[in-house]
Amino acid sequence: MEPHGKEGNRDEEEGCPEEVSPSKWFRYESPVTQVVLIALVCFCCPGMFNALSGMGGGGQENDHAANDANTALYTTFAVFGILGGGIYNLLGPHATLFVGCSTYVLYVGSFLYYNHHQTETFAVIAGGVLGVGAGLLWAGQGSIMTSYPTEDKKGRYISLFWSIFNMGGVIGGFIPFILNYHSTVGSVSDGTYIAFMCFMAFGAFLSLTLLPPYKVIRSDGSKATLIKYSNVRTEAMEILKLFFKWKMLLLVPASWSSNFFYTYQFNNVNGKLFTVRTRGFNNVFYWGAQTFGSVAIGYVLDSSFQSRKKRGFLGVAIVAVLRTAVWGGGLANQLRYSRDKPLQELDFSESGAAFAGPFVLYFSYGLMDSMFQTLCYWTIGALADDSQTLSRYSGFYKGVQSAGAAVAWQTDKQNVSLLGELIINWSLTTITYPLLIILIALAVNDRSTASATELPLTECIEMDGNSETVP
Repeated sequence: MEPHGKEGNRDEEEGCPEEVSPSKWFRYESPVTQVVLIALVCFCCPGMFNALSGMGGGGQENDHAANDANTALYTTFAVFGILGGGIYNLLGPHATLFVGCSTYVLYVGSFLYYNHHQTETFAVIAGGVLGVGAGLLWAGQGSIMTSYPTEDKKGRYISLFWSIFNMGGVIGGFIPFILNYHSTVGSVSDGTYIAFMCFMAFGAFLSLTLLPPYKVIRSDGSKATLIKYSNVRTEAMEILKLFFKWKMLLLVPASWSSNFFYTYQFNNVNGKLFTVRTRGFNNVFYWGAQTFGSVAIGYVLDSSFQSRKKRGFLGVAIVAVLRTAVWGGGLANQLRYSRDKPLQELDFSESGAAFAGPFVLYFSYGLMDSMFQTLCYWTIGALADDSQTLSRYSGFYKGVQSAGAAVAWQTDKQNVSLLGELIINWSLTTITYPLLIILIALAVNDRSTASATELPLTECIEMDGNSETVP
């Protein structure tokens, strides 16, 4: 970051909205280009991570190492998720995202090492380091995805990101499926881990192609932010204020529960009911389902009503009804087995009709995950419009989300009953719906939030060089 006379200054020369030529069909500085780029970065890094995690136990037969590594991961993620928005505002996308992406490579490398040495120390340390990096990556990603588009396109941009990102899980699901197709052991091969590491390394370098927020110009000529530089004091104060904002407090249950269920679904549904190659096969459809779910709910959140509040209410209602039905199916499935009474592992080509029910359930879990996460991000995006604020809001969301995930991984390690885990997950998600309704009713406006980043094209307001865009 090059020095500047005053930290927190606005770009006086570039502060006015610019006319954007409608004939220019491709603009590198456009929001859609930047959202696609961050989606491809996440395709390569967390997308491949999701594919590996979805195997259950990090691709290992014994899930103890993965549980401990993920506990370390989500513990540090909880801290750096909250701090990540401020760090992103200070350092910008290149340093923040490159460092964040690089930690994914280290994490997968630790399981490659575990394949040969069966010691957890490296995996746990790498998990803690990844938590730091993931906090930085996801805070930046949340800011880009929620602040760059105009109000009428936020749902579509979120679903665009979610579709590309989750294709990483789809492609990543094929990797262990193909490389372990004839395997009879319970752990994936070295080649599987190496393939994941190659994708992640490419994603790290791809993050260097993203533009800083003040260079991103929307189709209406407004900029994603008018602030070139922030400062440590501003970011520290604004992050601290998040813990006292009633809007963030209403979002806490949704944040906490939004990754809590992964442990149960990955370890105790996919990991316990299916053979190794079938787990990879299932992941192709689990993450593929996320594309359909995100696009569907994104359309509802953008286009169902003229009123943004009504769109939000309808989105919550749809997610609540469908997700409750899916958890009901999960309960029926869970009553068939327990930790002490496992079922014979199912294979997609050998188990016949017995495979269909659990497979459809696992597919539905993926569908509901994307619909709920898209709803949460849309709600966050409706609370503000500028990049700085939304990077902090997104970081807070991911931080609390990761704290919940850390508890979930340790809950599983303590051998809580599988039925108990399902009931906890179902209860946590159910609590979120009325609170999201209240948040949308009280905090979401039927027009974009008035912000200094959205000046009309017909006038340019002179900005004080020392002012901050802080709602």
